[in-house]
Amino acid sequence: MQTRRIFLSAATGAALSATVKPDKNFKGVIIGAQTYSLRDRDVNQCLAALNELKINSVEMFSGHAEVFPRGTPREEVRKWRETVPLTHFTGIRKKYNDAGVTIYAYNYSFRDDYSDKEIARGFEFANALGAKVITASSNVSTARKVDPFARKAKIRVGMHNHSKIVANEFARPEDFLAAMKGMSKYICINLDIGHFTAANFNPTQFLAEWYPRIVTLHIKDRKKNQGDNVPFGQGDTPIKDVLTWLKTNRIAIPANIEYEYKGADTVAEIRKCVEYCRNIVA
Repeated sequence: MQTRRIFLSAATGAALSATVKPDKNFKGVIIGAQTYSLRDRDVNQCLAALNELKINSVEMFSGHAEVFPRGTPREEVRKWRETVPLTHFTGIRKKYNDAGVTIYAYNYSFRDDYSDKEIARGFEFANALGAKVITASSNVSTARKVDPFARKAKIRVGMHNHSKIVANEFARPEDFLAAMKGMSKYICINLDIGHFTAANFNPTQFLAEWYPRIVTLHIKDRKKNQGDNVPFGQGDTPIKDVLTWLKTNRIAIPANIEYEYKGADTVAEIRKCVEYCRNIVA
């Protein structure tokens, strides 16, 4: 296994535009959102909810930027991605920016079956959205294919973990290390602290060791041993420890709330999540 030292050396419209622009930082901690949290609404309704929640830094879920319906055949998806005008994405960026919301990251999940053109277009989409990084629920093996495109675009790619330990998927610390081995500094980590906890790993310890290669965090609460997603504060995920570590060490890695447990009203539940995090760092 490569050492940490080796790796580190490589190391809606006019009405919305008039809304109050919320503070980005809570005591220096960037509390944002993965817009997957608002997957029950379209890109414009999502923006309205973000303004209501006073969240102004987001990781955009590809489902909010891509306009084909769920279940669209793979070849049709590929064709859309390879041909869609970039003005589609710059239009979203302008709408969000005018409303005071920064698209910090774009969630575009490179997989082994992506064409070179499809990979390259992902970086073009991110650039058009103004995103500094891409997050990807990817295959471990895909990192080698993505790295040349990331280096050319100078956009970091944070590989996202889930909890189930499956070959060629991200879940364990060693999966991240395997993907980064021999790659450029542009292959990085999007650490989901809830999934990491559910897989029985320690996200606070991993954050403290690997933070130079972590580009975003997903904040959710889960129980250990592949346990359920639960309301913040009811699971085993050390949300308080993670946010306190960011605050104490003045590390500006966006902590993006990802609402996944079942609740009655999406916006009301996300508001509870935001308040929970804000109370920790206040």
